[in-house]
Amino acid sequence: MLKNYRLALVGLLLGAVAGWAYWYYVGCQSGTCTITSRPLNSTLYGAAMGALFLSLFEKEANQK
Repeated sequence: MLKNYRLALVGLLLGAVAGWAYWYYVGCQSGTCTITSRPLNSTLYGAAMGALFLSLFEKEANQK
């Protein structure tokens, strides 16, 4: 079952790392930014975007 969602899982992991890195290196100086004000928000948002983006490249299974 996990084989079918391999790209989405890779995107989830890469997106989470990228979201955390964005928070760490760029972040939000004032603390009023919705996504980048906390590392959890940034990591979860990055994970969701990465999974959604890479899942676009998965091939659909034939349903016969």
